[in-house]
Amino acid sequence: MSNSFKRIDAHLSALGYCSRSEAAAFLKRHQVSADGIKVTDVKRKVSHASVLVDGKELDPETLTLLMNKPEGVICSHDDAGKLIYGLLPQRWQRRNPKLSTIGRLDSDTTGAILLTDDGALNHKLTSPKSKAPKVYEATLAEPLKGDEAEIFASGTLMLHGEKKALLPAKMEVLSEKKARLEICEGKYHQVKRMFAATGNKVVALHRVSFDGFGVDDLEPAQYKRIAFNI
Repeated sequence: MSNSFKRIDAHLSALGYCSRSEAAAFLKRHQVSADGIKVTDVKRKVSHASVLVDGKELDPETLTLLMNKPEGVICSHDDAGKLIYGLLPQRWQRRNPKLSTIGRLDSDTTGAILLTDDGALNHKLTSPKSKAPKVYEATLAEPLKGDEAEIFASGTLMLHGEKKALLPAKMEVLSEKKARLEICEGKYHQVKRMFAATGNKVVALHRVSFDGFGVDDLEPAQYKRIAFNI
């Protein structure tokens, strides 16, 4: 947590409570204090930890969330349709820097996704060097043939259009048409393309966990704050 002092209007704006132009009105409407003293001047410099708004501590200066992404939601700031950020409180949608997803899940893919306004964390986990484990459950159009786990674990599977073979991946058979797959890469449509390479088609895909953060305790569209040390 930063111990630096910032103008209250700039700090509230960065955290999404109000815009800088709205800060004066915000201070009148709400009980804002720093070190127990009511703040009325938008130019007042404060430390993050000293500020209370209506008796509550400020949101963290950096915010990282784990969400159970529902089907039909798009991981984008710009595309048309139902965007993942619309599932968050308005205040968090106004934060600067913006909250962004760490990687993406397709509109029809559900499950674990992280959102953060910590640029260093986002860069670290999306870097090819990260090798953060991602666990998926895939429902398939056709029964498994029986050799998929060996193919995926071999480290020799080449996807169409790629120049390098995939790193080894672990697969567990859950039923005739369902499998759990753990990968440590994040290539475009990777799980769907892996099963396509074996002559099958993924008809439903759910990400169970991302880098050890699972969503078994979250309903679709639910999220929670998490701490992530880098």
